[in-house]
Formats: sequence, structure tokens, C-alpha cells
Amino acid sequence: MKSALAHIQSLPSWLVGRVADRGRSLVAEALAAEGLRLGHQAVLAATAEYGPVAQADLGRRLGIDPKDLVGLLNHLEAAGLVLRAPNPADRRKNAVTLTPAGASTLTRCASLAETANADLLAPLTPAERTTLMALLTRVHEAS
Repeated sequence: MKSALAHIQSLPSWLVGRVADRGRSLVAEALAAEGLRLGHQAVLAATAEYGPVAQADLGRRLGIDPKDLVGLLNHLEAAGLVLRAPNPADRRKNAVTLTPAGASTLTRCASLAETANADLLAPLTPAERTTLMALLTRVHEAS
């Protein structure tokens, strides 16, 4: 019979959580080379996809608290990666736009994240990586 700890550590939810923590840590370390955190990368990516986007809409799309979003945007704007300006459609709101430097940084961040994920999956063969991704995608889509 397994011990209580061995039982917990054999649960898929526990294992997936530990792997996810390691993956986030690897990506966070990689993004630190750009002076950014995961939240910054998410804001850059969403701004690239939806921009120019109202600041409030950006926060809702990412599920980021407005106060936290302001901090992230302040950092990104100070670094010249995004621009906040009054929204032409509603001057009471700010629209966030990705700058060319922000687009370049986003490309570098994507590459850094890919490298970090390759490191995470290094113990697996290419075929095993493909299988893992297919299975994780299936579990995620069923949620």
C-alpha cells in the first residue's frame, strides 16, 4: 500500500502541477534576460493581437486586475514597448499599441520561451513530445 505522500505524488494533477511550475520557472528565467516577466509577455502578445486595444478591454481579455495591468503597462511604456494614447473612438479611455521595439521584443520573448520549453521537454524524444502535446491538448480542450 502506498503512503499518503506517495499517493498524492502519483496523482496526475500533482505531476502536471509540478511540471507546470518548472515550465513557468524556466520561461520566467528566460524572459528575465529581456527585463520582463510572464505578465509583460502576455500583455505584449495580446496588444499585438488585438491592438490598438482599450486598456480596460486588454485587462478583461487577459484576466488581469486593472491595478496590476497599470503596473505592467507602466513598465512596458517606460521601456518603449507599448504606447498608451487616448482612444480615438472614446477619448475617456486609453488605447494601447505595440511599438516596433515591442514587436521585436515579443519575437525575442517567443524564441526564449520556445527554448525554455525545449529544455523542459529535453528528457523526451521528439515522438514523445508530440504525444505529450496531443494528450495535454485533449485534456485541456475537454475542460
